[in-house]
Amino acid sequence: MRAEHLPALRIAPSILSADFSRLGEEVERVIASGADVVHLDIMDNHYVPNLTFGPMVCKAIRRRTAAPFDVHLMVKPVDALIPIFADAGADIISFHPEASEHIDRSLALIREKGCRAGLVLNPATPLHVLDHVMSRLDLILLMSVNPGFGGQAFIPETLNKARAVRARIDAHVAAGGQPIWLEIDGGVKLDNIAEIAAAGIDTFVAGSAIFGAPDEDGYYRRVVGALRRELDSTQAHRRAA
Repeated sequence: MRAEHLPALRIAPSILSADFSRLGEEVERVIASGADVVHLDIMDNHYVPNLTFGPMVCKAIRRRTAAPFDVHLMVKPVDALIPIFADAGADIISFHPEASEHIDRSLALIREKGCRAGLVLNPATPLHVLDHVMSRLDLILLMSVNPGFGGQAFIPETLNKARAVRARIDAHVAAGGQPIWLEIDGGVKLDNIAEIAAAGIDTFVAGSAIFGAPDEDGYYRRVVGALRRELDSTQAHRRAA
């Protein structure tokens, strides 16, 4: 499904928490269960203290689904890997400003490869990095944990950051700018996703919340469905307000 045809509030399972011994099947199952986007966390053991997988895995699982691939590059330097992951099937590529010598150039490179471009803000990354690149962004990803490992607890201060970034995006769009997704990654669970959505987030990366147990007796469908109901409730409250 193309990114522009997705719902207004999107669920993006992170396959970092999936069963790597049957990754293609996991991707197929979670999309069939109602998720919208496949989130790929790429770590290099340099920018973050962990090592995950590379473009060959991305290319291999690309054949298993038409869902958009949201590739989050936690690597440094970043520019050399952008075209490689674009060729491996990425639809969205985001990176950390600390990992690029020239943020504008890296964003332009992503778009030149036909992908949507995103910038990732760590919990302590200031918002001024957005000041001169809003016109090049299709996505802003807020880390609600420190990057490097799955299963961490949500950092509550991220909600204030989300409200501030949402205000920036709304002002940008009101001035004639392009739409920008506002995504969050880290500690998203059934018991906090509604509060996160109320802060202005529209795209939700969830790892252990979805892949925390084997997909037996429709487990993924039940979890994704429960998350979706929380988001639908948030949308209903917005419309009523």
